[in-house]
Amino acid sequence: MTELLQEGLETANKLGIKVSVDLNYRKKLWGEKDARSCMTALMPNVNVLFGNGEDPIRVFGLTPKDSDVEKGRINVEGYKELEKSLIEQFGFEKVAITLRESISASENFWSAVLYDGQKLYQGSRHHVWIVDRVGTGDAFAAGLIYGFLKGKNETDALSFAIAAACLKHSVLGDFSLATVEEVEAFAEGKTTGRVQR
Repeated sequence: MTELLQEGLETANKLGIKVSVDLNYRKKLWGEKDARSCMTALMPNVNVLFGNGEDPIRVFGLTPKDSDVEKGRINVEGYKELEKSLIEQFGFEKVAITLRESISASENFWSAVLYDGQKLYQGSRHHVWIVDRVGTGDAFAAGLIYGFLKGKNETDALSFAIAAACLKHSVLGDFSLATVEEVEAFAEGKTTGRVQR
């Protein structure tokens, strides 16, 4: 399986097709050792890497300084150094990591950081109440990809991605139902929740 993935990534790379990967580590699917071996082999042909706050810890053994994912304590500078290490090791163009600070199972703070090898972009931190958190990372990745495909700069693409993920927290099921206009409005700070008529 890894050989087929490797061949696909190499072909995409030769054709100039950008490749993004969401680490999305799941301990019920495989152990950290197997994940590290497989993903490390695939990473040299990846352009953009996504992950949540604990994925780089589980998959690559990289721990952000002065952060504790289990306790929801986030040190953004620690994540900058972590993202910098990933870019130096694998040659990514960009690394984006979502940051979840848990207050309870139904209440979190949510944000993300993006590093392009030169500059760290830190997104806005939002207070979210959770209907369903499944798919929020996917909404973030889709939002960031969409932002870049639409020609947004790093700051605006990150804001759009964070908004997409925050809105997904309020939707039951795996998929976000938010429109582009709703995501844009959230990204612009229109978060009062007032009824739109």
